Amino acid sequence: MSSTETRLSNLTAVPAAASASRRKSMFVRRPFFTMALLVTVCFAACAIFAPQLAPFSPTQQSIEAMMAPPDGVHLLGTDSYGQDILSRIIYGTRYALLIGLVSVVLGAIGGLVLGLAAGLSSGRTEWLLLRIIDSILALPSLILAVAFIAILGQGVDKVIIAVALSLIGPFARTVRSDVLQVKVQLFVEAAKLMSIPRFTIIRKHILPNVLFPLLVQITVRISEAILVSSSLSFLGIGVTPPTPDWGLMIAEGRSFVSFAAWMSGMPGLALALLLIALSIVGDAVREEFDPKLRASQ
Repeated sequence: MSSTETRLSNLTAVPAAASASRRKSMFVRRPFFTMALLVTVCFAACAIFAPQLAPFSPTQQSIEAMMAPPDGVHLLGTDSYGQDILSRIIYGTRYALLIGLVSVVLGAIGGLVLGLAAGLSSGRTEWLLLRIIDSILALPSLILAVAFIAILGQGVDKVIIAVALSLIGPFARTVRSDVLQVKVQLFVEAAKLMSIPRFTIIRKHILPNVLFPLLVQITVRISEAILVSSSLSFLGIGVTPPTPDWGLMIAEGRSFVSFAAWMSGMPGLALALLLIALSIVGDAVREEFDPKLRASQ
């Protein structure tokens, strides 16, 4: 075989190898994603089956067991009220995932509406919408959530709304960027020349092309929403006691960390594991399915 034929065979072999590699299961190609997904599934199972898994009620107090270290009865110890920490961590998974999922979905819906409007408008309307998006993006999500909590008040529902409002900006920026790319495509221009109503063009041609990147962003932002909600509770302005929230548990245990480290350490470890797992899953999904990243690879 000549050198020219060898080079040609090598050039054809590279795309074939890449294609074969991509055909492999995502679970095989990304072992860290597989492990992180298993951890996430375990946390989701704890949230769903909390009454069956928790050995005690999360709000059951016992004066005799106050700040008891881990033992055969209380596997992860108790807090300053004698409440079982393992039970509160299991039930706290419910609130962490509930707040994270619902707030991200609400924020994505708000960002979709705002991003579509900003991407499809022009003139003063576009300028005004862009200033709204920029004002949301100018501050970190936690600072915005604190401001919204100051207006809305405390409680699980208020935390969900506050976190959702703080996430509208990033979603709106993503949607607007995709809309600007899609609306100049030939199939959209052809639909306009055919006098198809604008709402129909948005619904059939633009919206389907921006929804998938938005869904990928949702998986990435869940961990951020959980971190923001836990930070609000840690600061004492989020979920109110005696709700079994991880941020509240960490805040309560910080005063006793020198001689009862399990009070803050155990919920802190649970929060760290969930955030790391969700971050790995979200990044893997984004790298696998984001059209922009796949095109650059």
